[in-house]
Amino acid sequence: MPTPPSRPPAIDELDARLLALLAERPSIGVLGASRELGVARGTVQARLDRLQTKGVIRTFAPTLDPASLGYPVTALCTLEIRQRLGHQAVVDHLMAIPEVLEIHSTTGVGDLIIRIVAMDNADLGRVIDEIIDDTHVVRASTSIALVTHLEMRTGPLVEAAAHRPTTPGP
Repeated sequence: MPTPPSRPPAIDELDARLLALLAERPSIGVLGASRELGVARGTVQARLDRLQTKGVIRTFAPTLDPASLGYPVTALCTLEIRQRLGHQAVVDHLMAIPEVLEIHSTTGVGDLIIRIVAMDNADLGRVIDEIIDDTHVVRASTSIALVTHLEMRTGPLVEAAAHRPTTPGP
């Protein structure tokens, strides 16, 4: 049986080093990164452009801390929805609520999991009331995050992706 064509890894070692450097020092800039990595400025720029085009780098926006903006309470909320019209009506409703930071369609008991923030527990009640104030939301189950032990991270994933062996293509 013939071997299927292999798909090149999404990133290589230089990409991984560049991504780690940008994560550690986001304001370094293209020239600073080229000096730090020991490669030409054009190489860094080309790598950044390619990583953006491929969707590896989604944004260069700063990472903001909701607590520093006055929203120290974080909660995860599982929503069960009426699916007759699909998820989009609920997603549109949720996107209009500033305290809703993430929305994920899921399998299992709930249909959507959302990450929300609030100023305090009473404000969390207000946010939840706003969330369930939609005819398509059947039930909400909320868990307050007491301590965050690990923020979203991608560094170890970048390292693993850079060293992943070539995988068979479709």
